Amino acid sequence: MATPYTPKSILITGAAGFIASHVTNRIVRNYPDYKIVVLDKLDYCSNLKNLLPASSSPNFKFVKGDIASADLVNFLLVTENIDTIMHFAAQTHVDNSFGNSFEFTKNNIYGTHVLLEACKVTGQIRRFIHVSTDEVYGETDEDAVVGNHEASQLLPTNPYSATKAGAEMLVMAYGRSYGLPVITTRGNNVYGPNQFPEKLIPKFILLAMRGKPLPIHGDGSNVRSYLYCEDVAEAFEVILHRGEVGHVYNIGTKRERTVTDVAKDVCRLFNLEADKVIQFVDNRPFNDQRYFLDDEKLKSLGWSERTRWEEGLRKTMEWYVANSDYWGDVSGALLPHPRTLMMPGCEGSEEIKGMLNLFTNNQTKMVAPTSEGSSQTRSLKFLIYGRTGWIGGLLGKICEKQGIPYEYGKGRLEERFSIVLDIQTVKPTHVFNAAGVTGRPNVDWCESHKPDTIRTNVVGTLTLADVCREHGLLVINYATGCIFEYDANHPEGSGIGFKEENKPNFTGSFYSKTKAMVEELLKEYENVCTLRVRMPISSDLNNPRNFITKISRYDKVVNIPNSMTVLDELLPISVEMAKRNLRGIWNFTNPGVVSHNEILEMYKKYMDPSYKWTNFTLEEQAKVIVAPRSNNEMDAAKLKREFPELLSIKDSLIKYVFEPNRKVPAT
Repeated sequence: MATPYTPKSILITGAAGFIASHVTNRIVRNYPDYKIVVLDKLDYCSNLKNLLPASSSPNFKFVKGDIASADLVNFLLVTENIDTIMHFAAQTHVDNSFGNSFEFTKNNIYGTHVLLEACKVTGQIRRFIHVSTDEVYGETDEDAVVGNHEASQLLPTNPYSATKAGAEMLVMAYGRSYGLPVITTRGNNVYGPNQFPEKLIPKFILLAMRGKPLPIHGDGSNVRSYLYCEDVAEAFEVILHRGEVGHVYNIGTKRERTVTDVAKDVCRLFNLEADKVIQFVDNRPFNDQRYFLDDEKLKSLGWSERTRWEEGLRKTMEWYVANSDYWGDVSGALLPHPRTLMMPGCEGSEEIKGMLNLFTNNQTKMVAPTSEGSSQTRSLKFLIYGRTGWIGGLLGKICEKQGIPYEYGKGRLEERFSIVLDIQTVKPTHVFNAAGVTGRPNVDWCESHKPDTIRTNVVGTLTLADVCREHGLLVINYATGCIFEYDANHPEGSGIGFKEENKPNFTGSFYSKTKAMVEELLKEYENVCTLRVRMPISSDLNNPRNFITKISRYDKVVNIPNSMTVLDELLPISVEMAKRNLRGIWNFTNPGVVSHNEILEMYKKYMDPSYKWTNFTLEEQAKVIVAPRSNNEMDAAKLKREFPELLSIKDSLIKYVFEPNRKVPAT
């Protein structure tokens, strides 16, 4: 196996298209050190909305332009220091190639030739990944047991596949004649969210949603293999880093189904009677009976298909149901035999113009990203989960006080479809997750209700983050700092707190285990701001969830210094963090520590001079609780740098909790 390749600056062509956008979003998300420049002329089947998940990332840049423009391509390679090209841009719909084949030659062959020549002239390209198709092999024998391997003869049967084969010949020639480091991929059919509905699966889904017949070319016996878009994006990620120069890689699956099978599966999802809905229409001028690939070479690099057909089709259906107007008027694409001239042109639409401005504005921040000044760039609307919870309720009051429109989510976090519905209905700019299981009345409950705890704290939180990423939304996630305990490197009383980058070391309670688990997984989501709350306190001393209220009602308490969160001060800060679009992990506590006894001394001083309490040891506490409790100090320096006005825990307790509730006259 070749030495792993690490690019620095990647040009991705056709990135606003279906497959390329999934690849782009994945690479931007997973490799923040790579600079990603994308080039797309925004043809009918491209959509800038496909790139929204990447649009605000500092390592992403969008350029509107045509690969057939030699001046533009050369300019980008030089000025952006491009060392890697992933070439997806192409006309791909077979039906269109029968009626407008010259356009396919221009885009697929001439456009590729321009790119190759620019690579030769600049002499700086270390990888050129050319994206081709399984259709270059031509029709596979119906009884073939072994699929076409990478050395199989190319026998294209339609104008589209012929232009892709021609482009491959140019790529191979530049590799051999000029030593250009080329890699070629040939893939099966791909499906999933964001695909323009000229393709079979989204066309069937949209037609089923509209109660229209599902047109099948010929007798429907043609066999195809389908891969889910995220699996294909992962394949390109693997090929980018592990593929060998000069090689071809098939991206395929051995799971095959006829077109009729696909139509029936869509009917089942919509509870339709297939016999009444499926409509057989005239066939294409030539319609290959079967494409079948040997994918063992790619598997040897470590890739494998992950998404089952049933799962992928369901996720695709849910996306189109939730985004039925994503492409605007697509009635021309839904015809049995669409042609390009019937397709909507989106380049000049007001929506696209507005998005181009948004992308341009985002790119002005690439050189020197800053969080300052972003809070007023657009009107705000918050979607809040956790309406019946303490923090969720307080967030609503803060929004009302600040005049920020908000709505509480109605969906259950573990139900993806209901979150999508909330987002489509509310149209928020930011999402706040204050939902979660902390226990009834405390974390001991989680020890005997583990599936419920996992469902909300892990599955629900991850589902929300994933859906919001697909919609380009930032999630403010209220997490916990109860995932640490004092240790040799962070001893009690030392003033050395756990930092954001430290790994959790407390596994005493199942609640803390789930919180530590989900925090680690959320690191894969660049759209999440994780706030580690600890032992929350508010000015409402009647609230049974308030840490002060709890310990003031106990007969005995331990006496250990801990970091804590004064909600009256910090929750408004979390709203400001949303306005600034801050991301990553934050220790969301007031600086410093305070012990149980110090809090109760304040309680006695401000509230009740006659108040008394008794201490007991951790060993004694362990006899009356089910799960151990976390005790730690957290380093709040990062938060303090962002918000210099943040008070220490003791000063904050006095200002926000005890002074407003004072019952004992000041002396």
